[in-house]
Amino acid sequence: MTEDEFDLFYTAAYPRLVGQLYALTGDYAEAQDVVQEAFVRAWDRRASVLNGNRAPEAWIQTVARRLATSRWRRARHWWELVRGESAPRSAPEPSTDHVALVAALRRLPEAQRTAIVLHHLCDLSVEQIAAETGAAVGTVKARLSRGRSALAVHLAGEETQSTEEARV
Repeated sequence: MTEDEFDLFYTAAYPRLVGQLYALTGDYAEAQDVVQEAFVRAWDRRASVLNGNRAPEAWIQTVARRLATSRWRRARHWWELVRGESAPRSAPEPSTDHVALVAALRRLPEAQRTAIVLHHLCDLSVEQIAAETGAAVGTVKARLSRGRSALAVHLAGEETQSTEEARV
């Protein structure tokens, strides 16, 4: 892949990947960081990843997701050590629907959230999710089903609260 081809690929794939990772992490700045780092790693390995791989975007998405998971684990460990408050990061103002969806996704167990994000936002099949996560196909289907049900309950609860606040 030439430098110009990589630039075109980056321009097309970056916003989509940031959106997917934002849905997974709930932190826009973190999503941008891990996607950018994944693209840097892809550039460093462009001979094997970009030329020999039929799905370079999937490779970058996997690397970015793994980076986000690693960062989350390190941050959680650090948080447990210091038990302090961190300064919030500035991010663009999201819509109320977006906020409700991210909040509902955060309330799901990690396995269900991962399955839902990979299936609905990353367009991976159940079999691809099973291969990626190391879970059985039936387990992925159960996680998707339970995750959708829980999401519906959480989103309905958010909608009820919004309606009640509007009446007041």
